[in-house]
Amino acid sequence: MNRTIGMLMIVIGSAMLIWTGFTYTKKEKIIDAGPIQVSADKQESVNWPPYLGGILLVGGIVVLVNAKKS
Repeated sequence: MNRTIGMLMIVIGSAMLIWTGFTYTKKEKIIDAGPIQVSADKQESVNWPPYLGGILLVGGIVVLVNAKKS
């Protein structure tokens, strides 16, 4: 079980170091006046700090090494 968690932390930490975030498009209603509706596409972004991926990577390595000793 700990080995699986360690491997998962390593994979997620590596991915977070490579990709520091992502963007997505969201439709937003600008005007809603009866039968007339005007909408616009708005880009939203989700970002995380790269050091968080490093912490997960190192933590996963520590968990994996400790799981092999048991």
